[in-house]
Parts: sequence; structure tokens; C-alpha cells
Amino acid sequence: MQPINIRILEILVSKVCHDLISPIGAVNNGIEFVTEMGIEDSGDAFDLIKFSAQQASAKLQAYRMAYGAGGADNSIKPEDVYAAIDNIISAEAKLTQDWDQYTPAGLNPNTGERPTGFGKMLISCFLLAMDSLPKGGVLKLEEKDEATLVVTGEGENAGFKDKTNAALTLSIPQEELEPKYIHAYVMGLLCEEYGFKISLDDSADNKISITITLPF
Repeated sequence: MQPINIRILEILVSKVCHDLISPIGAVNNGIEFVTEMGIEDSGDAFDLIKFSAQQASAKLQAYRMAYGAGGADNSIKPEDVYAAIDNIISAEAKLTQDWDQYTPAGLNPNTGERPTGFGKMLISCFLLAMDSLPKGGVLKLEEKDEATLVVTGEGENAGFKDKTNAALTLSIPQEELEPKYIHAYVMGLLCEEYGFKISLDDSADNKISITITLPF
């Protein structure tokens, strides 16, 4: 496994901050609006504050599952991932989910348990799929067999950013990493740590696929 240096951590923080700056900035704008308009005329401002605060909280929860130590707990179920993603996308109406959140996907047929890191890898794949649908679309989870899952995203102009696959396979020197594909790079590190394999495909029009091979 490649050593994680401060450069990786700095870029990861840049990615998180980039995604959170818009909703948090809107909270500040809403507060200013309240101040300027007066409390009796502040309905729109409070709606803006509420929406932005919800977005910030939802993204933090998803990032905590994807990047935090707690996300490796094998008690995390697909329904937990579904709920975390739904909290992010429900208010924007650009993205929807179309899969059974109560699916038994990921269960080892021999042990009846999911592998360590399953929830972390699954939500990471959904976050990557969301980032690959610039104009919105539909997110799905399909089970090819007991050890193989596929996260798909369908929508106009669906496609992975340049160098995403190189980042996922850890083929990019750390000094050349950029925030726009740091998530894929961290996914590659997580694959090494927990024994998963992930492959990407965006050869079909308006569709991306992320195949997850489980470590059993």
C-alpha cells in the first residue's frame, strides 16, 4: 500500500471544503438577508438557511461514512447508504435513486455477514457516480452475483472526469493529484486496505457503471 502523506490529506480536505462551501456560503447569505429585510419578511431567507444547513449536514454524514473509521463497520447496511445519499439529493430534485434499499447485497453466503469496509466502499461508489452525472439522473444498485455489485448512473452527459480511472488505480503520482479526482484516489487506497476491487465503465451513452468485487 502506498504511504499516505500530508499531500493526500490536504487534497482530501480541499475536496470536502469544495463541496461544503456552497451550502455554507448560502447560510451566510441567508443570515445577511434576514438582517437587511427584517424578521417579518425573512421567510425566504429562513428557507435558504434551512436548505443549506441540511445539505451541509447530509454531506458531512456521507463523508464521515466514506472517509471515517466508523464507515468500516460491517454492520452498515445498504439501507444506511441509501439514506445517506437520499439526504443529499432529495432537496435538489436533480438526482433520484431507483434500487431496493433493503437488498441483501453484500452478504457473504458462508458467514451471513458483510465484509469489513462494505458500507464505506458502497457509499464511495455512489458519491463517485453522483459526481459523474453533471446534469442529474438516476442512481441504481444491481447485484450481478453474490460477490459482484454494480452501481450505475444514467443521465445526460454522464461520464467520469479525466484521470479518474488512473486515480482509482493509484497510477497518478501523489504530487500530481488534484481535488477533482482525489475521491477516486482515496477509493483506490481503500480497496487496497479492505481487499475490494473496483472497475469503471462509461463507454455507453449517458451511462456510467462502477463494478464492485467483494473480498470473498
